[in-house]
Amino acid sequence: MNNNSKVLALKYRPQNFDALIGQDVVAETIINSIKADKIPNAYLFNGIRGIGKTTTARIVAKALNCKNGIDNLCKENFCDNCEGIVNSSHIDVMEIDGASTNSVENVRELIEFSRYAPTTSKYKIFIIDEVHMLSKQAFNALLKTLEEPPEYLKFIFATTEIKKIPITVVSRCQRFDLSRIKSSELLDFIKKIKDKENGRVTDDALKLIVKISEGSVRDALSLLDRALLSLDEGKELDLNLAQKIFGYFDKSQLIDLFELILKGEETKVISIYRKIYDQGVEPKVFINDFLELLYYFKNINSLTLESTNFSLNDEEFSKIKNLSNQIDSEVLILFWQFAISSLEELDIVSNQHLSIEMFLIRLMHLSSVKSENNIEKVEVDLKSENLVNNKETKLTSKTINQIKNIAQEEKTKPEVQTEIKAEKKININAFEDLIEICSKKKEIKLKYELEKNVNLVKFEKNRIEISFNESLDKDFVKDLSSKLFEWTSERWIITFSKLKGQMSVKDKEKNVKNQLIDEMKNSEIFKSVMDKFPDAELIDVNSKKDGVDND
Repeated sequence: MNNNSKVLALKYRPQNFDALIGQDVVAETIINSIKADKIPNAYLFNGIRGIGKTTTARIVAKALNCKNGIDNLCKENFCDNCEGIVNSSHIDVMEIDGASTNSVENVRELIEFSRYAPTTSKYKIFIIDEVHMLSKQAFNALLKTLEEPPEYLKFIFATTEIKKIPITVVSRCQRFDLSRIKSSELLDFIKKIKDKENGRVTDDALKLIVKISEGSVRDALSLLDRALLSLDEGKELDLNLAQKIFGYFDKSQLIDLFELILKGEETKVISIYRKIYDQGVEPKVFINDFLELLYYFKNINSLTLESTNFSLNDEEFSKIKNLSNQIDSEVLILFWQFAISSLEELDIVSNQHLSIEMFLIRLMHLSSVKSENNIEKVEVDLKSENLVNNKETKLTSKTINQIKNIAQEEKTKPEVQTEIKAEKKININAFEDLIEICSKKKEIKLKYELEKNVNLVKFEKNRIEISFNESLDKDFVKDLSSKLFEWTSERWIITFSKLKGQMSVKDKEKNVKNQLIDEMKNSEIFKSVMDKFPDAELIDVNSKKDGVDND
């Protein structure tokens, strides 16, 4: 293949340790081990996509087999061994895809092949990419050979998910965690590539490419390739054009939108969002960028412009810093919770665009809750956060009132509170009293929840601690606390506990019933009935109260 026809990620793939970027420590360690003749049986390279795992594996293979030795490793005019490794045609260096050759039979064939010494080089090397895709049986078959291979045999593994590799395999390898490439280093690298390709791209556009690539060299080169191909001859790629190509938008628009949200200017907020949407920005990309902006607003005083990964320019950084001093931290945290919740909603709604608009409107209503000129704090009980995060509860933080602890609810307005008067103060001293009063007051739904879905952990004066199952109604806490105040004229604290608590009332009744049935099955009466009616089945037992005739 003509070198000019290759994509940039392949055309500028590093061929020696000097050309690797961002992995200086790894390169130095490997070079020193080869020079000292302390070569491990197996190398394991771990890291995110596109940072040079497979590339480093090939360079190590060349370093081990280069005819010129490690001190004079081929850079341009390759020897036969290096040329064969570069072209994936070397007879003693096999590069294997762990995803497609992952069975135990494939590994056994590999082990059988490893018994033969190398033909043209010093070492026989097996490079297994995405090694975590091997099956458990394949890993087990590899263990013995991996621990005590012949002197001429070396393994080089590459993976993005090291946790999926058995620890018995990891412990037999020399592990290297390749770091994510720093933004400034990656920017310098793609600048050089751009110059070599005679591309006309502004620094701001290159910074956007670096941001999107998230530290991946391959991603950065692929994006640069795409950008250069989209340009007409003599045209320059600036930030605005790059944003259109990659589906990203100017952060200043998002900062302006955020400022308008805090002011509650609904028409302008929706207008700005629709302009962003018309630029081709996907709703999920918008939410993720919004989350990123919230992070900057919360932590801007501990950040520098460089640490934002080129997401912000000088003007945007300064504007966020000025605005952040006017925003309550707890409002930012609440916005974050709503944004995460809306991100989950996007997977279940048919029109994601409309969902984002409703998300922005909800934020404006939150920010409009003000006391004089300060944004009022909206507090969420820390214990109740367990209720939100626990998947089994099926509850979310979409409606904050559903998860508030009654002790931290916003005080009811005086005119409303005076309307809720207890007709007669009722003393509730035990959980059983609470169930009984629900029955008397015909609060059937509350009684059902208390008996069926609630496990009592602790009952004290004006305080109830419970655990619950996934069927508990989402409005249970709100309804119960309201009724308790109505009946007792006192505030009650209802908290959720991680402890299992007592068995629910219904479960207790079921246990008593089962015990009665078991006792009856052991009685002489039941045995005599079964002798006469062998197909009979005991379903229920009714115990008669004292003083009632049994006839």
